[in-house]
Amino acid sequence: MKRTGAVIDNAKLEKILAHVQKPGRYSGGELYSVVKDLKNVDVRFAFCFPDIYEIGMSHLGIKILYSALNAMDEVWCERVFAPWDDMEREMRQNDMPIYTLESRTPLKEFDFVGFTMLYELSYTNVLNVLDLAGIPLYAHERGEDEPIVIIGGPCTCNCEPLADFVDIMSLGEGEEALPELMKLYEKCKASGLTKKEFLRKAATELDGFYVPSLYDVSYNDDGTVKSIVPTGGAPAVITKRIIKDLNTAHYPDRFIVPFVEVVHDRAVEEVFRGCIRGCRFCQAGFIYRPVREKSAETVNRQARSLCDKCGFEELSLSSLSTSDYTELKELLNEMLEWTEKDSVSVSLPSLRVDNFSKELLEKIQKVRKSSLTFAPEAGTQRLRDVINKNVTEDEVIRTAKIAFSGGMTSVKLYFMLGLPTETDEDLKGIADLAQKVVDTFYSMPDKPKGKGVNVSVSVSTFVPKPDTPFQWEPQIDFEEIKRRQAYLVSCVRSKKISLSWHDADISFLEGVLARGDRRLSAVIERAYKKGCRLDSWGEFFHLDKWLEAFSECGLDPHFYNNRKRDFDEIMPWSHIDYGISQSFLKRENELAHKEITTPNCREKCAGCGAARLSPEACGL
Repeated sequence: MKRTGAVIDNAKLEKILAHVQKPGRYSGGELYSVVKDLKNVDVRFAFCFPDIYEIGMSHLGIKILYSALNAMDEVWCERVFAPWDDMEREMRQNDMPIYTLESRTPLKEFDFVGFTMLYELSYTNVLNVLDLAGIPLYAHERGEDEPIVIIGGPCTCNCEPLADFVDIMSLGEGEEALPELMKLYEKCKASGLTKKEFLRKAATELDGFYVPSLYDVSYNDDGTVKSIVPTGGAPAVITKRIIKDLNTAHYPDRFIVPFVEVVHDRAVEEVFRGCIRGCRFCQAGFIYRPVREKSAETVNRQARSLCDKCGFEELSLSSLSTSDYTELKELLNEMLEWTEKDSVSVSLPSLRVDNFSKELLEKIQKVRKSSLTFAPEAGTQRLRDVINKNVTEDEVIRTAKIAFSGGMTSVKLYFMLGLPTETDEDLKGIADLAQKVVDTFYSMPDKPKGKGVNVSVSVSTFVPKPDTPFQWEPQIDFEEIKRRQAYLVSCVRSKKISLSWHDADISFLEGVLARGDRRLSAVIERAYKKGCRLDSWGEFFHLDKWLEAFSECGLDPHFYNNRKRDFDEIMPWSHIDYGISQSFLKRENELAHKEITTPNCREKCAGCGAARLSPEACGL
């Protein structure tokens, strides 16, 4: 593409920043941000997180990929974040295009504009960023001089609602895939190939890249997908990419240090990917399979580098279920030798109650005490068996006792509302279990003296997601969500229990977009033009505008989330392979309705299909 060398006028920007909240979101110049000499750069990549700075700068994925791309001498990856409404207003009033933080260059100057998609409610933010950049929203409207729009992240297991806006999607893990794509682009550019020719080569010569324009989708009279047909030599099924060895995979030795406070201002060290558990509602637990661990030596070395170079006072060991890490005891012994000396606290998110111990509690409280968070997910054993949680009430109470005897007075419990087969009795079970935790505290002779207990109960609404055993299940509509929330409130009888829940309207729209097809592109554009953006923020969410958009496009949102699908229905994502076999998912769905659990991967292989991606990771 042709570059003009345009950059943002700094004097003009300084005047704008004087009128917005938190100008540090938009100024750049942070410690360890990467600046390169353009004379040595062949490919420019604008990496956009489609939410505000504080959220994006807390995300591990963007840190890894930013570092991996900038490790290539010929590639310069820069950051851009969705603006808050005050900054957007100033940019539009002053005709200032959105720009990257590193060089303050407008996005139209880049070869690629990439988005990492974590959440369906950020779809309109993608359109807003493109519009602020002056880039046509629809892929077919972009010319040769326009950037290539690429997306990745967990939403790509079904990102068909964005298909008409996107040139190419990266499926799965990108540390190796994106550098390969950059090298192919360099080669194609040097050979004088067109953008269309590059995209075709990416789809046919590289693994894990999906070009939506190369697939024709047709529909039955009832609105379901009739067929998904590849064209131009594109594969019938695109399989996600995985990193087989996390010990040798790229991982940053430093993070950019932000000027403003972000959501998670701490070092984050990934200990493993995937999950052995198989909770039937959990999309991440399936799409990140197979499980691959880093060695304790690698984790300790990488974590210490991050803390030494960035001055973090907290270190989070990240995974979907950190207490399932097989070398956790050895790792913590090694880590505590330096974290305690350097006053760095170690946090272990995603702990499970069935393998939590007093010894583990003592280790993570060496520097400072904090509350513990666990996720029973359902209030009764029957429903926990349906979702394959494999956690008992006795284990929850045992864990609470350990926490309280260790001096803690605050426990957080996560549950879900609206799970398949859920009844009011299951909802009452949430309040009953929380009350039993409260009662446990007051029954203990060695509880912390002179203090009360607080049990925080957070209840999210179940949203059926692709590539899970519940992908065929209906989601309850928002009126029923509200009824169940009100019933749950009526069941709580102690002021020691604080109850919170997700907005029913937001959960409804999330469910629609999660399993939508590419006809929803028109709905997203219509909603965006009605003013929808920052939809995950309650103060900006307007369900009425979304419903108007659906109506004007002749589509019924209830079709996408309030109906049960047949096993033989072609899903909008049927051509996307995230490694889990459909036969396994169907079998798990049937077991759920029989209230039968499945052992975790280390107890017995359930034949999910992930072993074909990395047999060695599954011990085969």
